[in-house]
Amino acid sequence: VQLQACGGGLVQAGGSLRLSCAASGRTFTNYVLGWFRRAPGKEREFVVRIIWSSGNTYYSDSVKGRFTISRDNAKNTAYLQMNSLKPEDTAVYYCAAGANIYTYFQWGQGTQVTVSS
Repeated sequence: VQLQACGGGLVQAGGSLRLSCAASGRTFTNYVLGWFRRAPGKEREFVVRIIWSSGNTYYSDSVKGRFTISRDNAKNTAYLQMNSLKPEDTAVYYCAAGANIYTYFQWGQGTQVTVSS
């Protein structure tokens, strides 16, 4: 499966962005789709995941209540709606496909999100 992430950009604090992650080559049906981010000078951080078949989601505490992950089976695409953005959300965001919630084997190229104060 190949992943294509897009939708990043520059937004003011309090604003919103929607990222998308489109898969080609295989459907997500049997996979976990996760979003991660890496801020400058920091380690990669887990953001949220969705178990594609069940729709079960899990959010990191840092984004809970502000970010929402969703999926479109017909388009084989996952979305990350990011609201109430903060400067500390600034990072490169990556989507990744996993065989389970612990192991991600395919990563998208990343999309930059910059939140200005």
